[in-house]
Amino acid sequence: MRDELEREYVEYFESRMPHLRRLAALLCGDYHRGDDVVQAAATALYARWRQARAATDLDAYVRRAVVNAFLRERRLRWAQVSLTDQLPDRPAVTGQPDDERLVVRAALRQLPPRQQAVLVLRYLCDLPVAEVAGLLGCAEGTVKRQTSDGLAALRKRFGDRDMDSTPLRRLA
Repeated sequence: MRDELEREYVEYFESRMPHLRRLAALLCGDYHRGDDVVQAAATALYARWRQARAATDLDAYVRRAVVNAFLRERRLRWAQVSLTDQLPDRPAVTGQPDDERLVVRAALRQLPPRQQAVLVLRYLCDLPVAEVAGLLGCAEGTVKRQTSDGLAALRKRFGDRDMDSTPLRRLA
């Protein structure tokens, strides 16, 4: 890569890294795996930076690369192994906001990867249906269906708890 392109690449990623790490951590439910996902996406984008920078919306292009890296990572067998107990499936709830976050994050991890990605992108990143559809490469109706199915699964998981009292936005 020429010096000018490499400098542009480094400047872009230095400015966007906190946002990309947050997105990946929300998708993965684990900051360490999130860093791995961002690294995989950044490496792939480095190899084709000349094409990426020509995208109409570079931020959307890079977000899509992160989401695709997350979906690829989830398909790997080792991704099913929990290396830490950072986000347990059923933590003891004491009524504190951090406990609610753990409960919701654990519930999100139980969803299929695309439902998880849709809920994170729609509710935690505040992206509209059309943009989520573009990021995932599917129809808007598919995003709406994945949203509905994912929220229904979360409602089922929370049982009697009111979803309004544990909004997804508290994860951010």
